[in-house]
Amino acid sequence: MTYVWAFVVGGGLCVIGQLIIDLTKLTPARILVMYVTAGVVLSALGWYAPLVEFAGAGATVPLLGFGHLLAQGVVDAVERCGLLGALTGGFSAAAGGICASLMVGLAAAVLAKSRDQN
Repeated sequence: MTYVWAFVVGGGLCVIGQLIIDLTKLTPARILVMYVTAGVVLSALGWYAPLVEFAGAGATVPLLGFGHLLAQGVVDAVERCGLLGALTGGFSAAAGGICASLMVGLAAAVLAKSRDQN
């Protein structure tokens, strides 16, 4: 049943994003920023953690989950290191994902053949 709820919640978050794309003039970059920011805000309000416990990867994989990860990393680092944790906590919590995305981007740039966009 966990897989079903992960699929339903993750799919619902994606449907909301698609509706925002279709019904507004917002660019995908603005929607990305909006989703990450919403994840931080929902995490700060304490509303996103119960969704993560309920839906698992359905709530942690989308962009809202990245915002939640950043917020939780900052909270944990501030508890451990004080105010300096506000600057380092998000990066240390998301270091694995950030590193993986950079490595995949580098591999795509090296392996793909560039061509004229016209």
